[in-house]
Amino acid sequence: MESYVSVWPVLALAFIHFFGTRLRFLAGVPRSIWLSGAGGVSVAYVFLHLFPELGEGQEHVEKLNWAEQFLSHHVYLMALVGLSVFYGLERSVVSAKREQAHKTRDEEPKTPAGVFWLHISSFSIYNALIGYILFQREEGPTHELLLFSIAMALHFLINDFALKEHHQEHYKKYGRWVLVLALVAGWATGFIVEMPKTVIVLVMAFVGGGVILNVLKEELPEERESRYWAFALGAFLYAILLLSL
Repeated sequence: MESYVSVWPVLALAFIHFFGTRLRFLAGVPRSIWLSGAGGVSVAYVFLHLFPELGEGQEHVEKLNWAEQFLSHHVYLMALVGLSVFYGLERSVVSAKREQAHKTRDEEPKTPAGVFWLHISSFSIYNALIGYILFQREEGPTHELLLFSIAMALHFLINDFALKEHHQEHYKKYGRWVLVLALVAGWATGFIVEMPKTVIVLVMAFVGGGVILNVLKEELPEERESRYWAFALGAFLYAILLLSL
């Protein structure tokens, strides 16, 4: 890993956290066609590239005694865990804001500090895992790293707008900095710690489940007025790219 080629994707993802939400043409209702398209790209990558890769990695998990004794699909169980964790986080934020609005009668209630830090801490772990995966991608073909980086860059853009909507100035002042530090820390950990293949596969599964939930929760609410055609077009075009390689 002497080329350190993954430093460029890390810097690009950090750049998105710093400046992504300043792209005002992506904000507002109805939902930007670019954000919907970005969601389609992210989901297409998970289903057509990441999950098949996890299927190949399942053999590493099955070598563990405890895995053989319980379930034969721990990889996909971890994807379910990732999806469930981020669904629970989203519900906790929405419920906290609704309760705050009821108490203060504020049309735009602020997220309680405890919920904000729980939310950001969870996404920090998520970012750190993605940073580590970026480092590990250096071992494979360059196009594999590029495909993953593009999908995660667009996914980060979606997450940034969602987090800013939930937390407003708290995200701008603190949240994005924490996420960037977590991303870089996760990537840098790759220089120090070499995780077993089994752990890497499970980490990728968790991230895959998180990507699916974090994209769909932004697309499905009726008040978003999302552009389905843009989501479908993004997924279709990226699927063609993935299948052609």
